[in-house]
Amino acid sequence: MEDKDPLINHLNAEDRLKRNYICGIDQIVVDIEAKVDQAFLDEFHLQRGMSQVIDNDVTNALYERLKRDDMIDYEFAGGTIGNTMHNYSVLADDRSVLLGVMSESIEIGSYAYKFLCNTSSRVDLDHLQPVAGPIGRCFTLIDDSGERTFAISAGLMNYLKPESISQSLIENASALVISAYLMRTKGDETMTQATMQAVEYANQAGVPVVLTLGTKFLIEQDPQWWAEFVEKHVDILAMNEEEGEAITGFDDPLMAADKALDWVDLVICTAGPTGLYMAGYVEEDMKRETEYPLLPGAIPEFNRYEFSRAMRKSRCEKPVRVYSHTAPYMGGPDTIKNTNGAGDCALAAVLHDLSANVYHRLNVPNSAKHEQSAITYSSLAQISKYANRASFEVLVQHSPRLSRGLPEREDSLEQSYWDQ
Repeated sequence: MEDKDPLINHLNAEDRLKRNYICGIDQIVVDIEAKVDQAFLDEFHLQRGMSQVIDNDVTNALYERLKRDDMIDYEFAGGTIGNTMHNYSVLADDRSVLLGVMSESIEIGSYAYKFLCNTSSRVDLDHLQPVAGPIGRCFTLIDDSGERTFAISAGLMNYLKPESISQSLIENASALVISAYLMRTKGDETMTQATMQAVEYANQAGVPVVLTLGTKFLIEQDPQWWAEFVEKHVDILAMNEEEGEAITGFDDPLMAADKALDWVDLVICTAGPTGLYMAGYVEEDMKRETEYPLLPGAIPEFNRYEFSRAMRKSRCEKPVRVYSHTAPYMGGPDTIKNTNGAGDCALAAVLHDLSANVYHRLNVPNSAKHEQSAITYSSLAQISKYANRASFEVLVQHSPRLSRGLPEREDSLEQSYWDQ
């Protein structure tokens, strides 16, 4: 009868549910997408196919022209980490915390207003630092050939201050997520110092630091610096095959992931139509063999132990490298509407699994599952499938942000994807 007592059940539930969260730092930005021609690019002195920073006067003139001629297709809340935090909170239906700046005076219809409106209510924005000016704006200008030209107006997005970083917030997070873009500041901009302050707090507290590389062009400028930064400060590295080649020198995504394991504990490498690779470590006694066919590659039969749960290398007495690969869900979409944000969504799915592991350990500490000090709840093979499935949702829509979580059971005949 005790089990049916509502008071006892309520008290037990209160004792049982301990919550956790992940934390991310970003340049707060709104993405504006429009179709243009070469004459438009010439008018605003923009180099086709390149990413370039524009000043406020050009930004305002550009935006007014797009609005006047009704050329804007979409306006979305953006930012690599902003997208990742939003998608994590949608997938996990749980709290994430976003750090950055926000205009202290917000008007209806403004960029800042649109950012707030298009961010999940599960993303905690209470720790944003107020600034007296605009947040960032990124124009994605697409010509008839599909070539994308990026014009970025930084506004005050790079003025997050180190003193705005709460040490206790970082120390109690399940992960700290940052991007390479945060290191690209100049002059009196303080974003890099603020990011490094957060990274130091995380490193000292043993909180996993997750870095997404963001763009190969930034990494190519000084790959040695990035390799040293990753080795010293980062625990989990997310990249695509181009960024992987830029930092490791290997154009094969599997070999790039393997090289990155020299520096970090877990690697996620998206490879476009090829799918997604993951690489990590497991204790010799804890490795689990796959039930799937063994795959050929630069590392023969590399997926042999993909049913293993990833561990920190430092927690392994006899660390074994494990790898997994999953082809795109349903072979990939028939029509790709948007590639921006697909990698961010894949990372969000991986973070969901990492966070689920922390949540389970907090609430069921005596579970046999935690006899192994893994950093993931699921095996590499299952996480890889989940990440691919999540990114599929972004590829078939225009927005880089999910509007809903994944169905508990698929509406299509592809339920077999999960049952393999």
